[in-house]
Amino acid sequence: MTAADPLLALAHLRIIDLTRVRAGPTCCRIFADFGADVIQVEAPPGADPNPNVVGPRLGADFQNLHRNKRSIALNLKTAQGLAILMELVKTADVVVENFRPDVKERLGFSYEALAAMNPRIILASISGFGQSGPYRTRAGYDQIAQGMGGMMSITGEKGGGPMRAGIPVADSSAGNYAAIGILVALAERARSGRGQWVQTSLLQAMIAMTDFQAAGYLVEGRVPRAMGNDHPYSTPMGVLPTADGHINIGVGGEAQWADLCRAIGRADLKDHPDYAVQDLRLRHRSALMAELAAIFATRTSHEWIDLLARHNVPAGPIYAMDQVFADPQVEHVQMAAPLAHAQLGDIRLVATPITLSRTPASVRRAAADPGGDSAEILAELGIGAAEREQLRHAGVI
Repeated sequence: MTAADPLLALAHLRIIDLTRVRAGPTCCRIFADFGADVIQVEAPPGADPNPNVVGPRLGADFQNLHRNKRSIALNLKTAQGLAILMELVKTADVVVENFRPDVKERLGFSYEALAAMNPRIILASISGFGQSGPYRTRAGYDQIAQGMGGMMSITGEKGGGPMRAGIPVADSSAGNYAAIGILVALAERARSGRGQWVQTSLLQAMIAMTDFQAAGYLVEGRVPRAMGNDHPYSTPMGVLPTADGHINIGVGGEAQWADLCRAIGRADLKDHPDYAVQDLRLRHRSALMAELAAIFATRTSHEWIDLLARHNVPAGPIYAMDQVFADPQVEHVQMAAPLAHAQLGDIRLVATPITLSRTPASVRRAAADPGGDSAEILAELGIGAAEREQLRHAGVI
């Protein structure tokens, strides 16, 4: 690391990334962005029956998920491949995997097997439904977890059918929860000297992400339903049409309600018998939103957002993705990370949304070629060129 490089917060950690698809790679990307040596273990050509599960290697999705990692090609279905993995485990802090729970046991890298090689190792397992229980061996995908976790029942228009979210919220949240679990285990290891097994699943993460909707059922017995763009407990909070599009507004209490009435030049609405307090506004939500829609249709989105900001009323535009990255605040917080790619040229990837004052995350290198770092990593284990050639000829690497 040169003097000009930022200090990498997690450069002391080595992560073995056995993951694929999205949840696991999301977890490992967090560590890679903060400087950990993340070694992505991939199958040699022809050994994986389902390659390119997140699209082509030079595609945006793969590049975004696997930046900052090294890649080794290793056939874990061979005895030699498993032996090399175990040598890597001896040098590592964390192993992350998202196979079905029975796969790691069948192939020989259960937590018990890894801990026998390295008592300090932390194994993070991400599955569809959990490491135990009646669904443990079922394949799990984001949309299935969205349905089972309640998300689809509360998403979409009121009275409509179930609707998935437009992003892989179960995958992404499971990856983030796994990273949190690993960080907790690392902190505890500093005290005890021992690793442990961290577990999460798409189903558990999705339920946790439903948050107050799930708590409302558990505590009060309320079964929430889809409300479209309306908030379950506050109004006016939602989407309003403008002269050239739509905006979001959020009025969370009586002070903000008064501010909104002043901003739109309708002081009479503040103490209107149907709208004076939150309970009344909820009861008469349809009439209130219709009245506001007629008012907001008279000016452009930009005019309304500017006016409401001056009156301290929360409001914001509803962007298409190109507009997101053109917004001055988004540009200021640098959510598009530039990267020079040998084949794609100058590209931008989605930056890590965490700011540290001394040891920031960074996007330093593009996703590796498949097995592109095999020779380097194997050499670090003391495996010379002649032995590497034998392993390659045998289909191990």
